[in-house]
Amino acid sequence: MSDEANRAAFMEIQGRMIETTGKLKQVQNQIRNKETEKKRAFLTLEELGQLPDSTNTYKAAGRTFLLEPKSVLVNEQQQKLKDSETAISSLQTSKEYLEKQMADVENNLRELLQQDPSLAQQIMSMSVM
Repeated sequence: MSDEANRAAFMEIQGRMIETTGKLKQVQNQIRNKETEKKRAFLTLEELGQLPDSTNTYKAAGRTFLLEPKSVLVNEQQQKLKDSETAISSLQTSKEYLEKQMADVENNLRELLQQDPSLAQQIMSMSVM
């Protein structure tokens, strides 16, 4: 390949790497958020379980609190827990896919640099500046 073709290939691979890295970070953040939501729902369920059924319970709605039966709050928290678990498993699948894509991009970059050692030298000289 010519130098221009190698540079174009490098730029394309670099763009894919940046894009994949961004998506991977986004998915990892979403997983962390869902795990926090899941933990909060679990802890809320534990606390609600300790209360007698006749206890007045309140649900936050903006700045106000609405009187709700305990069973309604328990059902809502159980649903949040289930939804969080489903979302986490889906996001884990996405994360695994993106990690495979990242490995492929890294392999492509490695192969390109092995094919054209002068390209590696040019890249290194650019990063030193």
